[in-house]
Order: sequence, then structure tokens, then C-alpha cells
Amino acid sequence: MVMQRHHLTRAGIALALCLHHLVSAIEVPLDLPQPPTITKQSVKDYIVDPRDNIFIECEAKGNPVPTFSWTRNGKFFNVAKDPKVSMRRRSGTLVIDFHSGGRPEDYEGEYQCFARNDYGTALSSKIHLQVSKSPLWPKEKVDVIEVDEGAPLSLQCNPPPGLPSPVIFWMSSSMEPIHQDKRVSQGQNGDLYFSNVMLQDAQTDYSCNARFHFTHTIQQKNPYTLKVKTKKPHNETSLRNHTDMYSARGITETTPSFMYPYGTSSSQMVLRGVDLLLECIASGVPAPDIMWYKKGGELPAGKTKLENFNKALRISNVSEEDSGEYFCLASNKMGSIRHTISVRVKAAPYWLDEPQNLILAPGEDGRLVCRANGNPKPAIQWLVNGEPIEASPPNPSREVAGDTIVFRDTQIGSSAVYQCNASNEHGYLLANAFVSVLDVPPRILAPRNQLIRVIQNNRTRLDCPFFGSPIPTLRWFKNGQGNTLDGGNYKAHENGSLEMNMARKEDQGIYTCVATNILGKAEAQVRLEVKDPTRIVRGPEDQVVKRGSMPRLHCRIKHDPTLKLTVTWLKDDAPLYMGNRMKKEDDGLTIYGVAEKDQGDYTCVASTELDKDSAKAYLTVLERPDRPRDLELTDLAERSVRLTWIPGDDNNSPITDYIVQFEEDRFQPGMWHNHSRYPGSVNSAVLSLSPYVNYQFRVIAVNDVGSSLPSVPSERYQTNGARPEINPTGVQGAGTQKNNMEITWTPLNATQAYGPNLRYIVRWRRRDPRGSWYNETVKAPRHVVWNTPIYVPYEIKVQAENDFGRAPEPDTVIGYSGEDYPKAAPTDVRIRVLNSTAIALTWTRVHLDTIQGQLKEYRAYFWRDSSLLKNLWVSKKRQYVSFPGDRNRGIVSRLFPYSNYKLEMVVTNGRGDGPRSEVKEFPTPEGVPSSPRYLRIRQPNLESINLEWDHPEHPNGVLTGYNLRYQAFNGTKTGRTLVENFSPNQTRFTLQRTDPISRYRFFLRARTQVGEGEAIVEESPALLNEAYTKNHVDIATQGWFIGLMCAIALLVLILLIVCFIKRSRGGKYPVRDNKDEHLNPEDKNVEDGSFDYSDEDNKPLPNSQTSLDGTIKQQESDDSLVDYGEGGEGQFNEDGSFIGQYTVKKDKEETEGNESSEATSPVNAIYSLA
Repeated sequence: MVMQRHHLTRAGIALALCLHHLVSAIEVPLDLPQPPTITKQSVKDYIVDPRDNIFIECEAKGNPVPTFSWTRNGKFFNVAKDPKVSMRRRSGTLVIDFHSGGRPEDYEGEYQCFARNDYGTALSSKIHLQVSKSPLWPKEKVDVIEVDEGAPLSLQCNPPPGLPSPVIFWMSSSMEPIHQDKRVSQGQNGDLYFSNVMLQDAQTDYSCNARFHFTHTIQQKNPYTLKVKTKKPHNETSLRNHTDMYSARGITETTPSFMYPYGTSSSQMVLRGVDLLLECIASGVPAPDIMWYKKGGELPAGKTKLENFNKALRISNVSEEDSGEYFCLASNKMGSIRHTISVRVKAAPYWLDEPQNLILAPGEDGRLVCRANGNPKPAIQWLVNGEPIEASPPNPSREVAGDTIVFRDTQIGSSAVYQCNASNEHGYLLANAFVSVLDVPPRILAPRNQLIRVIQNNRTRLDCPFFGSPIPTLRWFKNGQGNTLDGGNYKAHENGSLEMNMARKEDQGIYTCVATNILGKAEAQVRLEVKDPTRIVRGPEDQVVKRGSMPRLHCRIKHDPTLKLTVTWLKDDAPLYMGNRMKKEDDGLTIYGVAEKDQGDYTCVASTELDKDSAKAYLTVLERPDRPRDLELTDLAERSVRLTWIPGDDNNSPITDYIVQFEEDRFQPGMWHNHSRYPGSVNSAVLSLSPYVNYQFRVIAVNDVGSSLPSVPSERYQTNGARPEINPTGVQGAGTQKNNMEITWTPLNATQAYGPNLRYIVRWRRRDPRGSWYNETVKAPRHVVWNTPIYVPYEIKVQAENDFGRAPEPDTVIGYSGEDYPKAAPTDVRIRVLNSTAIALTWTRVHLDTIQGQLKEYRAYFWRDSSLLKNLWVSKKRQYVSFPGDRNRGIVSRLFPYSNYKLEMVVTNGRGDGPRSEVKEFPTPEGVPSSPRYLRIRQPNLESINLEWDHPEHPNGVLTGYNLRYQAFNGTKTGRTLVENFSPNQTRFTLQRTDPISRYRFFLRARTQVGEGEAIVEESPALLNEAYTKNHVDIATQGWFIGLMCAIALLVLILLIVCFIKRSRGGKYPVRDNKDEHLNPEDKNVEDGSFDYSDEDNKPLPNSQTSLDGTIKQQESDDSLVDYGEGGEGQFNEDGSFIGQYTVKKDKEETEGNESSEATSPVNAIYSLA
């Protein structure tokens, strides 16, 4: 299934709805004088609920505001005289109130509304008011209906004539719906038809029910009871699936005949625009099938629908082309019959040209056109202000010509409302159209400076509603250019709208519409913005996932960045509830722990205020199948049974296997065992059974997701007993002590016992043809023979037996009695040193008679007695190496070099080790050492690296020194390898760096006379912001900084002396404004004008450390160094070094408030020095 995509624009939807209005009549602004126009009215056939108040709607607009009056049944209806009737304020809607009593039926009739003002009168359609009726079913006694089986039958409903007509349905008196099919069905008239009656039809009664719309009540007719007379009253259940059910019941098969309509032909008239319903119901045995045809052609395409088991043909929205002859064909295996229905299509009046409001300037000509069609042809009648035009005062400027009124040289004061009535025998149409004579300069009715936003490549419309009399001409211009926009991509409509077939980026700009007539002109501007469309570039795809997994549905979107994007998800076309398991992300949706309820259609909808795009995909959730059900045992036999089951739902993953399990209640009750496995395509299997088992079965379904729950167990089935057919398996004899032999075997299971009182006959003798057999009968799967010689062979047999007999003669098995410890040790043990970690052994094997059992292996025990290095502690843990089988040589490896070892050997059988050989001693030569215990690297500064290490844990000889290889590297680039050699006692080394940026990789090895050992590898740590650290040395030790601090101290001293002298002389010196704070040693804020004379420049930056040599190490922080400067003046070189200086910003107000200039201010002098 391919992902489904749908893209819509909101502007496009609105444009599609409005395009058919582009040439509609121009509306007159309500602030101008105009005749009334009906804006709202009730439907012509108006049925009301008798329980509610009655509202007959009539709304109109006009200037002056219209007044309203009503007629009822063609006569003036005086609203003021009836206290129950009122008219809404500034409206013509009638309100008839029954709260204080009254009969709604008293107000039935034909109502018509008149809306009047100084310029004319408009009329509503004639509203036929009727009160809904739901009459009770007449009381009647319904007799029992007797009918022969196979005969046709119709049960009449005859519902009471309600208004509107009730909905008919059939049920039993216990409110159970009547099952309907092609044999039993309800006709359109409400009757229930039986093509043929069967015996089971008498199992219920039949009641016709009528549901009334307004009262929401259901009335039930007294039920019919059937008595079916049958020739062969057999068990109905046994015959229901019979291939020839009718003949089995003795029912005569008959050809079809029509129950409705009667005869071979009929006719039907239908009005244009409504639905045509043709119906044919036929009797017959068996029940006939119905087919529909149209004489001389096909059934109307796209409009026909078969209903009621093909007994009804519905043709929607009938037109004149649908008239003709239709016939239904009823057929069964006995024959066929046809009925022809002649369909005539008539038509109530419908508009061809509905009259439109006519706006004329003084002296202009115009016309009203009223053209309607129908069958028969409708008559046209003109009225003016609600009166027949023939009875109106003569008007020399008006001429009536059939369906057209022509106006010539109209003058102010000729305004009126004209009504056109088109009627025939099937209905009528009434339209109001006013003629308004006005003298009005152009005006633009739309708001000024509109902004229209549209999606690229979409159709759009710029509206410029206008009015004027004479009707103005309207032209469009773009960006002030002189060319009128009409043609090509543009189309100007009469109502002032400018339509663009395809909005492009170059179409953006300001559009001006200008309306002009002889009285002047008016204009308005519309700004058009063309936006990029919203597109789902990667939408969700159909997925098949397992339950509990975490599927992800993609929805990556591209949209115009100036529009606000909203992304929503739908599931099965309804908003998706975002619970804890749903995570909506920028580019998709993730479902955690997907479950069966998550299966369905998922739609990603990306929308802006202008358009939207959607993409849909289906998520299929695979689950373990439902359990099989309804297990049934059939074909019961001595050694087999057929098991049948109904498969459960596969939950979207086909069932691949069925596992049949069984349980028996004698040996292991409650424990289920696998019996057999079958393909997923079967639901029945013949199971092989064993004698004397009380079986119970269950079935498990398996698919790719997993296994279902087990089915409900079947009923039990007990098989008869028999003698065993097999003997125990796994028979063996072995000693547990030196004077016994234990005989064991695998016992028979529940399906192998075949009978009650299962037991085992155990027989044994020494492996000697002349020996005699011993036997013992036991029930446990074990028997011990005592007082046996040491390790001698025995012949053993174990035979199964139950109350029905013995199993066949068993096979003979060889077993052995118990073993004793070996009596001898290996001799002549010789050692040859192979290398520093391995030796070769040879020895003389023991005699087989001394083993006293089965030889398993020779075993060499060894331990490290001491190291050849002084003062080195060693572990003396005993270890051993096994040499399986009867052999006399082997190798011992993984020894420690440069050590003293001891070794002894034994021979081993199933009982254990024999005596030990004499102890042998041997040394191992020197080897290469292990790696140093550690290698530590420190970087006290950027110029040097300190290395420190420890001796190897295992020197494996006399150390002769250390070898250090190192190389610089930076990323993937490496330098050349350098080598340093050290004495065995040296454990420190300082490397002078030649490259402050690169890191170093070190390889350190210890060595003996044999060679170098394994290397320990370490790398120097990465430097944090090395360049910055390098350039920021401790300025407190720099000579220039010391000199600067001395100069500042001297200046401060001079300043204090000068201030003291001036104060003693009463002189003035610069001070701050009143709003500024005085210098204070405790001030911290430089921007307040204070000066902090602390040694802050010599302090480390925040979030940094000072190392022992005084360099600053930056910590892990994202803070910029600019944050630590006064005012953010700091800058950095390309290598990251800091080149800014700490500065103090001076407030402008502070500068202007000083009585003396900055140049002569001592305080400013300090600022400048700082």
C-alpha cells in the first residue's frame, strides 16, 4: 500500500465555494434607499411538533426598515387580535405560544409574509403549516394464520396515517428483530412478504412497529401468530443444512410469481430531482433471485443502487432521461417471470433564469427576465409589490412581454418589487426582484488596504466589491502601472473580483482597483503576498510491527517560514490522543510499547493558516494469535482419536503451527506434555494414542510473534490397557562403593506403561557364560547389588512388566562393580626443562592390576617453592596437570621463570588418586619480565612532562634496566619515535617538550638478560586551551607590573597630599554630583564612579585553577572571557589568546556633572592610569 497524500489550501477551498458567485448581482449598500428583500423564510411544506411553540420565519432587509404583515389561507391575518400570536421585533417571524393552552391544529393553513417599505413590497413563498400527527393503531383482533409449508404469505401492516409517514419495521412481541433475507423481507408499503413459508417461521410471532419522527414514539400492532402445516414433521435441526431441504420436507418446488406488484406490467410517475424506487417481490420454491434491466439500454450509470436483497431498485436524482420501461426478472431453478414498469418523469417548475435585482440610474434602460421549465410547461405570472401587474397603476416606462419586463428611460420614484410566479400542477416557484432607480457615485465596499496571502501556484481571488449608479466600470492595476489587468493569468469579473489562475512569486505586490462612473471614481488597494506551499517531504509509511515494539511514523515537513506551522496526528480520521506511550516529535511520531488498539490509519496533517498537507499510512500490529476453541474428539479408536478445533483470530500474523498437548491423571496429573505439531492450515488431526492413558488434550496456536494461550482442554478419553511394548532405556551398572554395583535405568513414562502396576525385572550375572543369573523385581528405577568383587564386569538386563504382561526380551548391557584406590605410583619420573615457563615429563606406567578400576589419567602435582631472586615472596599453592589415558609423557607449562619448583605424580581411576611418587625438584631459567606495575604522567607546565613508574610485579629474572620509547602526535599525525634507556633502579624521568601543542604516547618496558618484557602504554593528557594558558603567565612576577603598581601608589600618595593641602587652605577641588557616590574603599561597582584599588588583576579568573608554578588552568566552562572584562572590550587573537585590556567605563552623566574637566581631575587621572 502506497502512502496516501492530500494537499489542500484554505484559500483554494474558499475560492471553490465562491467562484459561482463571481457574476452574481451587485448588492446595494444598506445605507442607500432600497426596496425590501426577503432574506429568510420557512420551508413551503412546514410540519411542526404539536408539543412545541410554532415559529413561522420571515426576515427581510431594506431601507427604510421593512414592516411585516401576514395572510392566512389568502386572507389578512390580524396578529394583534390573537393573544397567542406575536411577531418578533424588527422581524416578520410569527411566534404562536401554547404554554397557556390551545390546540396547534387550529393554526394549520397556508401562510404568506409581506415585507413593505416606501419603495415596494416583497413576498415570501406560501408556507403550508401542518401539525405532526402520530395516531394510535386501531384496535383489532388478529387470528392465528394457518399456512401450508412452502406457500407464499404476506403479513399486512397498514400503519395509521401519520404526518410525516412513520418508519416501519417488524419485530417479535419480545422485541427481537425479524431476520430478513431473500426469502423473507419487508416491502416499501410496510408489509412483510414470505416467498415461501418454512416450518421454522412458526417459532416466533410477527408484530409491525411504527416509529413516529416528532414524538419519538413507537407503536406496535398486535402480533401475528403463524401455524405452519407440514407434510413431514421432521427434526428441523437435522435438515437445516440438507442439500435438497425442500424435497426432504416434501415441499413441491414452484416457479416464481409476483406478490408485488401484481400482473406483468405497471406504471409509475416520479418528479424530476427526487429518488425513484422500483420494487418487485416474488414468491416461489426455492426463493427466487431478482435481476433488474432497462429496456433499450443500460441502467443509469452512477445513480442506481440495489436494495432489499435486490428486490428494490433505487435511482437517485431522477431526470427526464431516466424515463422509460424497466423490468425485473424473478427466477429460480424451476423457471422465471418478468414484470415491466413504465416510468414517466414529470417536473415541478425549476429555474432557467431567475429574476435578479435591477439597479438603474435615471434615464437608463433595463429588463427583468423570468424563465422556468417543468413538465407540464409552467405558467408565468408577474406581480408588482404583491399585486398582479395587470391591476397595478399604468407605468409608461414598463412593458411586459411574457417572461420579460422591459424598462425604458426610468426615473427616480419608479422603484418597486416585482414577483415572478412559475407554476404547474406539481408545484410553483416564487421569486422577488426589485427595481431601484438611484443616482450614486462609485464607492468601494471592501475595507481599505487589504492583505491577501496565498499559496504559490494556487488560484486566488482579489475582491473589490463596489457600488454606484450608473453601475461603475472597474479596472485593476498592479504597482501603480498604467496597464489594466485582464487576460493571461488574470481574469476580471463583473462584481469587481480579480481572479488569478496561478499565483506566482512575481505576482506579489500592491493591486489597485478603480471604480468609475459619470459621477466620479473610487479606488482601493490590496496587497498580495505569495507564500511557499506546505509539503510533507517524507510522510509515514505502511508498517507491520510486533506488539510491544516501538514503531516510528515519519512526518518531515517543508513550509513557508513566515507562516505558523501546526502538526496534528489523526488515527482513523479522528484526533489522536497523545498518552504516555505516544511521543510527538518535530519530524514524526513514536509509539512506545505498541498494542493491538494502536492498529489503524495514521494521518499526519501539517497545516498553516493558508494551506495544509496530509499523508496517511496504515499501521498493522502483529500479536500472538487468539487461543483455539471448541475442541471436539471424534472417530474414537483403541490407539487413535480425531481432534478438531476452531482456530482463533491470527491477529494479522498468519498461524504457522498448532501444538497439540496432552495431560494424563495417573503418573503426572496436571502436567502437560507436547504430543504433536501440525501446520497452521489444518484444524483437525488424527492423534496416535497409547494404551491405559486417561487423555485430555489442548491446542496452542503459533505465529511469528509467539504462541497463543492454551485452549480450554477437551473432554477426557480413556484407552484400554496392554502389555508394555518397550523396555527401559539408559540401563547401566556402576559401583558407588568398592563392594557394590548400582543398576539404574530411565523408567517408562505414562504413555509407555500401557497398564497398571508397572514394575521392572532386573537380572544380572558376572560376565561368564557359565555364571548363573540373579533377578529382582522392583518398581523404582534403581537396584543395588552388594558384596561384589572389585571392578569386575557384569551382564545386566532390565525388563518392563505390568498386569497385562511383560515387554519383549531386553538387550544385555555390560556394567562394572565398584572401584578401589590404585595401589601403585608412577616410577622413574624424569624432568627436562624446555624454557623458562615449561618442562617435559616422562615416567614409567603402573601395572594394570594395581589400578583396581578404570584408568582415567596420570596427574602431575607441582608448586612454586621459591624465587631465585632474594626477598621475593611467592605463593606455594599446589597445582596439577592431567594426562588422560594410559601414557608415559607430557608437558607442564605456564610456570614462573627464575624459580624453584617441586613436583610429584599419581595415577587416578574413578575412585580417586593412588599413592604419590617421590618429589622431584627443578629450577626454571630467567625469562622476560612482566610490564611495570604503573606509569604515571604529570605536566607541571607547558615545557616539561614528568614520568614515574614502578618495578614489574614479576621480574622473572635479574632486571638489567628499562627501555622507554615515545613519540609526539597531534590528531592522526605522529612524529618520529625516540628511545631512552634507564638503569634498573631508576623510576623517574622528565621530558622537555619541544612542541607545546602535541600530545605524547609512551611505551615503557623492563628488561632482563633474556630480553624486554611486555610494554605498558600511556598517553599524556590533553591540554585545556593551551594557547590561552601559555600567554597568561603570573603577572605578579613581571617587572613591568611591579613598576606600574609602584607608580600608582606614588600617585595616590601625591593625590592625598594635594587634597590635604587644599582642604587646609579652604580651596575647592572637583567633586561629584549629588547623585554620585563618594569614593569609598568598600565600593565594588566601578560603573558607580568608584575605584577598587585591590589587586584583582593578579587574581585567577573565575572557574579556573592556579597550578603550583603559577600558571592558570581553565576549567570546563562555556563562559567567555569577555564576561570577566569591564564592559566587554576584550578580544582574542586567532590562536585564542586574550589581547583585550581591563577598562572602566565612565558614566556620561558623571562626566558632565563634574565642576572641572576630566583633564584636571585627580580622580580621572587615576581612572586613566587604571
